[in-house]
Amino acid sequence: MALDEALAKSAPAEFCLRFFRWRGDGATFGYAQRIAEVERALPPELARACTRRPTGGGVVPHVDDLTFSCVFPAAGVLKPTDLYRRLHAAMLAGLRGTVADARLAESGGRGAPRGPGGASQCFAEPVALDILTAAGKILGGAIRRYGETVLYQGSLQLPGARARAAELEPAIAAALAEEWGVRWARRAAAAEGRAAAELEAKYRSAEWIRRR
Repeated sequence: MALDEALAKSAPAEFCLRFFRWRGDGATFGYAQRIAEVERALPPELARACTRRPTGGGVVPHVDDLTFSCVFPAAGVLKPTDLYRRLHAAMLAGLRGTVADARLAESGGRGAPRGPGGASQCFAEPVALDILTAAGKILGGAIRRYGETVLYQGSLQLPGARARAAELEPAIAAALAEEWGVRWARRAAAAEGRAAAELEAKYRSAEWIRRR
């Protein structure tokens, strides 16, 4: 979370894609959610290993999912639905080679539906423009704008997604590169790394996690 925020605040001139791993099981929840509702919605072991995201949306358990973020310039007034459509349509094109029945949700609510305890939960059921299979929602994300830079945080909740990272990550990366017209290169983000180190304490702190 800290590195995503630091990278977004650095306002990169080109599209940046980052896949990241979890040390054990955890959960994240949206910037505006209430911690009491989140804790009622999560199993105790995940409630003890969660943090508030810089982006919106609902509760997302991170147990076997593939998680990633996109940071890119997007000047002007762009509707979130337009950004989700472009991002998810591109990722869908990449996933179709590995997930045969994947499709975009054509309809659904405007926000994550509420589950037990009153907390919005991202994967309880799909909303419009999420990616689905016959089994239900497999991919969703949340957006936050920092000036003219967009941060998108996504979760692919496909069974065995982490074990299939070597297959799924290149598929997503290739599709996004084609849509945005970029050629991937490893980024030495020393300045962002230092900024993230300073922000890390925030995302671990009770003050941040329990702010609402």
